[in-house]
Amino acid sequence: MTTYSTLLFTIDAGIAQITLNRVESANSMNMEMGRELLAVAQHCAQDESIRAVILTGAGQFFSAGGDLKAFAGFGDAISERLQELTDYLHAAVSIFIRMPAPMIVAVNGAAVGAGFSLAMAGDFVLASDTAKFAMAYTTAGLSPDGGASYFLPRLVGLRRAQELMIGNRKLSAAEALDWGLVTRVCAADQLADEVNALARQLADAATQAIGTVKKQLLVSFGNSPETQMALEGKAIAHLAACRDGQEGIHAFLHKRRPVFIGK
Repeated sequence: MTTYSTLLFTIDAGIAQITLNRVESANSMNMEMGRELLAVAQHCAQDESIRAVILTGAGQFFSAGGDLKAFAGFGDAISERLQELTDYLHAAVSIFIRMPAPMIVAVNGAAVGAGFSLAMAGDFVLASDTAKFAMAYTTAGLSPDGGASYFLPRLVGLRRAQELMIGNRKLSAAEALDWGLVTRVCAADQLADEVNALARQLADAATQAIGTVKKQLLVSFGNSPETQMALEGKAIAHLAACRDGQEGIHAFLHKRRPVFIGK
């Protein structure tokens, strides 16, 4: 297993865990973290043994977003360097939202800026009851990245997205749940257990079917009903002939629990 300087990455029984690990900098994102996040995203998408992915942060923060101290160090090359960093981040997000394995984001603390954006890329978002959410980009004279302008209007609607991204409203975990930004809020001391239980449930599920659902949802806002139904028809017909589809059908008929292998 590759060793990373800004992340911890483990795989156990089909579940991969990515931990943002720049505790001294509130898990803020520098160039190296961008590169490494892309590398582990590629691994998660290519390794067929991975059936579920957990993304979380070390210490008290999920992520404070971009490392502004590192940005200042770019000097006159800041535009080119920041474009490079966002290229890594955006490629990683694109892989996470398109890979077959579902991703659970465990928001263990404050998720700010790119940390907020990254959290929204999860298929399931479980937040500690102590978590906080803030965009905060415009307070530094910047605009959002990490897919925020795509995810937030779809999750909360335009008016609330404007309040978050322009007005910089801060949300508690309970407010994030009420707004539809997170799937579930957990007591801080129970977050890891609940995340691991959900990851196990998803890792035992039909990975091909889950990956198909992810793809269908990504394009649903841009398609006509007829286009979307055509995609659905082709997908269900294909999956029904695959090993997992056959297993699911026969398990139902024989009143037993299906055993999916994800291929």
